[in-house]
Amino acid sequence: MKSLSGLDGSFLHLETPETPMHVGSLHLFDLPAAYKKDFYTEVKRLLARSLDLAPLYRRRLAEMPLHFANPVWTDGGAVDLDYHVRRHKLPRPGTRLQLERCTARLHSELMGRRRPLWEVHVIEGLQGGQAAFYMKVHHAVLDGAAGVALARALFDVAPQPAGKTAAARAAASRTASARAERPGIVSLAGAALRHDAAQYVKLVRHLPDVFRLLAGMVKSSGEGPSALRQNFSFGPKTPLNVAITAERGFACVSIPLAEAKQIAATQEAKLNDVVLALCSGALRRYLAHRGGIPKKPLIATMPISLRESGNTEFTTQATLSLVSLATHIADPLRRLRAIRDASGAMKSVARRARSVIPTDFPSIGVPWLVGGLASLYGKTRLASAIPPIANLVISNVPGPPVTLHAAGLPMRAYWPLSIVEHGLGVNITVMSYAGSLDFGIVVARKAVPDPRKLAQALLEAHEELKQRTLPPPAPAEKRKRAVNKKTASSKS
Repeated sequence: MKSLSGLDGSFLHLETPETPMHVGSLHLFDLPAAYKKDFYTEVKRLLARSLDLAPLYRRRLAEMPLHFANPVWTDGGAVDLDYHVRRHKLPRPGTRLQLERCTARLHSELMGRRRPLWEVHVIEGLQGGQAAFYMKVHHAVLDGAAGVALARALFDVAPQPAGKTAAARAAASRTASARAERPGIVSLAGAALRHDAAQYVKLVRHLPDVFRLLAGMVKSSGEGPSALRQNFSFGPKTPLNVAITAERGFACVSIPLAEAKQIAATQEAKLNDVVLALCSGALRRYLAHRGGIPKKPLIATMPISLRESGNTEFTTQATLSLVSLATHIADPLRRLRAIRDASGAMKSVARRARSVIPTDFPSIGVPWLVGGLASLYGKTRLASAIPPIANLVISNVPGPPVTLHAAGLPMRAYWPLSIVEHGLGVNITVMSYAGSLDFGIVVARKAVPDPRKLAQALLEAHEELKQRTLPPPAPAEKRKRAVNKKTASSKS
């Protein structure tokens, strides 16, 4: 039995039918012309082999009486793969757009809490001899970094797995007799009281550090670092910032990682600054045709990992920061430099605050309070009336640098999907994977009816930055890119 952290529990309490709180990923595979196996069956075998390599596959929630505190995780018990692994077939012709719409529909659906909080949806019928699967896991279970750790446990770095089956067998032998048993009321209440007592002790212990940090921030702010100050202001009201419904949209694009790194190097910026600049350019293009570009810069809320190096625990260890996207600046290079300065200032504060930012806190009474406020916020449509603290969510997750394999097949793309909320109708999450930056754009259809237009605007922003910063390719390279572009166009 393991208590949920305060942060993990909040994702359960914030969940409503309009705002599911799971994250996901869409994986694309090429099927060889001579492929005779059943991809769905192979994926089920892959998962059966991996069940004991990651604890989340078997974790179940045990709710507190009257939901007076966070639930706890219980481990063990059989996993019904026929329930957790499902099959879908796209109608002909099986285009990229059809794949995106199918994924958006699956991403909009709540998961039942009586079973482990994960699902895999195998999607077949894609044109060009491809297959895909979409995996979703509740955010109470993991964050982006833990998702990468899960991918390493699930997928192989070589076409033929080596050693993983033996490891799974050894783990299975240790858990073969485990059964999912619901703890009693006394045991659950005792766990909640012990958890909260420990958190209050920790809170008191860290209070002096918190006061010192706040005093330092006030002092540095008085010295006038405009790059930091511009992050702490309300964003402009835009069509993205409305109360939302359960309908979702999804679009995915990829750009070469090497090009993004080259752009960053020419401007003495970080890769994350380029990601933010690409999103900023895309938003300028998108909003220019939908009410105009606001005079105030849009503000992005951006997760910052608090995870120590080597920590692969399946839990959420991150906090949110605010970063100005400088969308009021038309010139793309000036905009990138402004984002670089604003992002750098915010990261400096986050580094100083890392040791005192909590990911766990007392939870008794929190489910009632947070759940009630989440429901009230949606029903009253306050998100459509008040100024937004942030206009969208942007997240950049470092992923595997090498090609991964599933059931012997190479994974061609790894597009992440995340959460949108009332007032935050767009979430752009980026995964670096095998030489590519894979962008997963999740939208509330109420805020962005056609996410493909936002995806196209992102590609155009990339081309603009590339033309302004990188030397033109040699003739042979131009021909190669033209062939690759034609091939990519035919796949989509």
